[in-house]
Amino acid sequence: MDGRDLLPMGEISRRSGFAASAIRYYEAEGLIEAHRSGGGQRRFERSVLRRLAFIRAASNVGLTLEEVRGELARLPENRTPTKADWVRISAHWRRRLDEQMAALEALRDRLDSCIGCGCLSLKQCGISNPVDRAAGSPEAPGAALLPSLLRRARPDGTPGSAHPPGPIPSETASEAPPES
Repeated sequence: MDGRDLLPMGEISRRSGFAASAIRYYEAEGLIEAHRSGGGQRRFERSVLRRLAFIRAASNVGLTLEEVRGELARLPENRTPTKADWVRISAHWRRRLDEQMAALEALRDRLDSCIGCGCLSLKQCGISNPVDRAAGSPEAPGAALLPSLLRRARPDGTPGSAHPPGPIPSETASEAPPES
């Protein structure tokens, strides 16, 4: 490999928009690979920029770190996705986006009515959730009448949190100190 094809951490951080700490995290997670200079500094192949852009897009679509890992694992090592790869991956994302949009529309349409949170403050709660029936449902804790996509599991595996397990760091390059 020609040494000119290797970019230092600062350049990767600047061009990808990720903080150096996030880049190190993705390296530790095996999503990207770095080479080391004689002085031990990280150097990255240009293709890492594409992988980082892929990680950013996947995060914006709502894929978990495990899902991103699964998609990247289907690619040959040290190669950027081809158009065919992108078409295959984006088909999965399209379904995911359609599901998320439907769940968000349901949330929008139900926020002014009972969502099964247990507050029982609305007249509608007496009809939709009489005597806080949702508290004992398998969908509890949380707003048990919301679409399940909006009630992802907590990191400990119990239902109810809006945060998916395996969060993807979203620091920007401006938030982190320079790194070697």
